[in-house]
Amino acid sequence: QVHLTESGGGLVQAGGSLRLSCTASGGTFSSYYMGWFRQAPGKEREFVAAVTSSGVPMNSAVSVKGRFTISRDNAKNLVYLQMSSLKPEDTAVYYCAAQAHYELAVLGKFEHWGQGTQVTVSS
Repeated sequence: QVHLTESGGGLVQAGGSLRLSCTASGGTFSSYYMGWFRQAPGKEREFVAAVTSSGVPMNSAVSVKGRFTISRDNAKNLVYLQMSSLKPEDTAVYYCAAQAHYELAVLGKFEHWGQGTQVTVSS
């Protein structure tokens, strides 16, 4: 079973950039579809972006299109979320997730989760 650990969160001013990383261990990383989700205080967790096992971006939330980019490095067991033009409404705990099956990844249904990393965007 794959184990996921996020890093790279922090406090950033509006308009700034941040790159989140997610390290995977304990599984065949290159076989998983990977995704990023986020959960703001008082809100439900929402999908942000996903990438195929080979590194092709799958889809992303409308709210982050043109600002966030997902990518992965299978040689290093890492998946990234590059965030730019950050807004206060991007403030949330960001989670990395893994899914072995394409048909479930497309539906945003991921089975393995990290603990999350806090991103706070100040105005």
